Amino acid sequence: MDQNLRELFQVFSRRFGFLNKNCCQAGGHDISLVQSHILYEIDRQHEPSMQQVAETLGTDITTFSRQVQTLIKINLVSKTPDPKDRRIFILSLTEEGKEVAENIDGQMNQYLDDVFANMSQEEQEMVVHSIQLLNKNMEKTTKCCTTPLG
Repeated sequence: MDQNLRELFQVFSRRFGFLNKNCCQAGGHDISLVQSHILYEIDRQHEPSMQQVAETLGTDITTFSRQVQTLIKINLVSKTPDPKDRRIFILSLTEEGKEVAENIDGQMNQYLDDVFANMSQEEQEMVVHSIQLLNKNMEKTTKCCTTPLG
């Protein structure tokens, strides 16, 4: 390939805001990228266990627990013991957490709408297909470039 792939991903990461301390502000809270992902997964998975979300995000449970504690302190997430197994904790969004998650979702959708508005329908479909293809093939590799969540 003629293009420097790492450079393409570096620029993509910066433009998407992956390097920002906070990804967004919602409900009067500065939300980090990691916290945004946690809120998204709790909402998407509907009352998952802490372990399920940590595995989905590819982070260790200790680091993940610290992030969850922060979200609990600001009243966005609640953690309750599973009635069937009290060693397992179930996560859910509080009412405020649901509002913040919806707000972040709206901000992200608006941003993506703005980006895609500059493309033809064919280009949009090509980008979506390419991202799906990239995700599928990233899943197949055993090597991973990880960043600690923290």
